[in-house]
Amino acid sequence: MAKLTAKTIESLLRAKQGGMTSDGDGLYFKVSQRGGASWIYRYKTAGRSRDMGLGTYPDTSLALARIKAADARKTRSSGVDPLALKQEEKRLAAETLERQKRAQITFETLTYDYLQTHGADWTDGWRTKWIRKMKRYAFPLLGTLPPSEITTAHVLDVLRPIWGKIPRTADETRRQIEHVLDAATARGMRQDRNAATWRGHLDKLLSTADKRRGRSTKHYTAMAWHQLPALMENLAHRTEPSAALLRLLILTAARLHMVRFSVWSEFDFEKALWALPSARMKTRRPFKIPLATQTVDLLNAMPRVEGLDYLFPGQGKSGVMHRNAARNLLHDMKHAGITRHGFRSSFRDWASEQTNYPREVCELALAHDDRSLTEAAYSRTDYLEKRKKLMQDWADFLSTTTLKL
Repeated sequence: MAKLTAKTIESLLRAKQGGMTSDGDGLYFKVSQRGGASWIYRYKTAGRSRDMGLGTYPDTSLALARIKAADARKTRSSGVDPLALKQEEKRLAAETLERQKRAQITFETLTYDYLQTHGADWTDGWRTKWIRKMKRYAFPLLGTLPPSEITTAHVLDVLRPIWGKIPRTADETRRQIEHVLDAATARGMRQDRNAATWRGHLDKLLSTADKRRGRSTKHYTAMAWHQLPALMENLAHRTEPSAALLRLLILTAARLHMVRFSVWSEFDFEKALWALPSARMKTRRPFKIPLATQTVDLLNAMPRVEGLDYLFPGQGKSGVMHRNAARNLLHDMKHAGITRHGFRSSFRDWASEQTNYPREVCELALAHDDRSLTEAAYSRTDYLEKRKKLMQDWADFLSTTTLKL
């Protein structure tokens, strides 16, 4: 029989004494020490007492609390623990809400989240190119889709139009989509296999022959390798900072942007190594360049600007020497037809014609890794010790002339 009335409840609240008052059949009115009130259904299961909250007062009235308690008793009579059922319903409701939230997160939204998380260490140029590819190729087809709904067919629709025409861009776009979908999986937004995975998946669906036919190799005008020692000697007598940049560029066979944005903290003079982080590499993987004795001597002779870490600081927005400074110096030295990137070709020609170093060692010296996926999986070496000898031989060759160009 019910014991509580509206008047009784009001008197309990005015008394502000914490405790529980029974209404009968397991229903209790609970007043906390702070004066708050709620309804509790107390019952036993497996010999253990359990308290099930039915709502706060006055949001839950006495009449409604009795209805909820009656429902709980009915659930118990059917052999189900009402508190366990309530907790399960709450969990399912939370999962449903989470799924709805995730459905509102599109591939485009997640892409920008990924860029914000991982792009902080990238160069401005790389961030711009990265998002530009997504805007141009991925967003038109994938942008408005939730990550969970993106299938292999969607990714193929993105890649097929550019696969044979601009294969390098297609490769980079596929990898970027793969990374964003990996992030979706990590955040619980995907259950299926990554639709942009290459090995064992897209490699079975896209023709590598079409890709090879579409790849056009850009050839850079290069100085004949046997002329480089004379050029290096002439550069050694120049006082322009761009002359030191060109000498370092040639000695290391590095790309121009690697040298322009080089910082002193990347160089380990004790180990004679130049360690470039992944954010500075075209391959997006960290890379170490062995430094020959002549290269270390060049670096030690270069002046350092207090407060600046760049080897070649500049006044422009980039903070480093202008990209045309080296080209302008070559023009001034009557080598207008020679490109800065061509020195890498000169190095490669010299290595092929004048040394017996294995091809893969020479290619890795240029940060090229064209081993097949299978070869790379079983051979993870970077040939550092062999590349040390190669780069020292290259520097020794560059130092072997008194001729002038």
